[in-house]
Amino acid sequence: MLPFRKILFPVDYSAPCVTLVPYVKDMVRHFHAELTLVHAYGPASLAYSELLTADPKWPEEIHALEEQRLRQFATEHFPGHHADVIVKAGEAGAVIHGLVQHEGTDLVMMPTQGYGPMRRFLLGSVTAKVLHDIGAPVWTGVGSALEGHEPSVPYKSIVCALDETEDAEPVLKAAAALACSYHAQLYLLHAVPTPPTALEIDFKTFRSELMDAADFRLRALKARLGIEAPHSVTDAMMIDGVREEAVRRKADLIVTGRGQARGTISRLWSRLYPLIREAPCPVLSI
Repeated sequence: MLPFRKILFPVDYSAPCVTLVPYVKDMVRHFHAELTLVHAYGPASLAYSELLTADPKWPEEIHALEEQRLRQFATEHFPGHHADVIVKAGEAGAVIHGLVQHEGTDLVMMPTQGYGPMRRFLLGSVTAKVLHDIGAPVWTGVGSALEGHEPSVPYKSIVCALDETEDAEPVLKAAAALACSYHAQLYLLHAVPTPPTALEIDFKTFRSELMDAADFRLRALKARLGIEAPHSVTDAMMIDGVREEAVRRKADLIVTGRGQARGTISRLWSRLYPLIREAPCPVLSI
């Protein structure tokens, strides 16, 4: 997984996309990675346009114009860096998925931006699809939250959010390797899941045991992996606990697992999505 050698940066020319450029530059420079910029443009206009009937070469001309625009973006925002450019007609999520599968991409960096009346509750549909479908790590940043702020790179403070699943070990390994690479301080947080609410259950009776058990598991995991990093255990909701810890530690990056849920419903309600949406800094999901 680390070091990252091939980084894919989907470009849609939006303000949130441009805001991520310094973060992409830093990651490319830090890992001496290859950079590929990709832009997907909608095929609907090609399929139903009268221009297609009038001029069969029109799709080729559109493709050439899109490729020229992406090259100009690369020249403007990545001067002095070699970047491959790929332009494809198609749905953006599917295009990104295909490139990750066939190009050996090991990190995707992209903004999150939801549209429409539900934008406060959902991630952008492309980001959600990428997080759900691809196996490579995904670096996401809420573009609107990062606009107007100095980029927090190189990373100095990294919070690793862990849970009780099998994801914990590979996520901790990745976070520790990244922190070591950047000479950043690593902080670990484990959020204890709260039992379902029931009138006959008094959570306070079990709180101490649950917290102690989580602390024991985290200490054992650190010892087994030979990782020394301060950790804390909280019974706050996962999203709230991670956000508060990131603010307290002045985190530049949050590292967390992708989770095991992969169904359509989980695409909307997974804990990962609200965590990314509410995070005060970028999130790297493994």
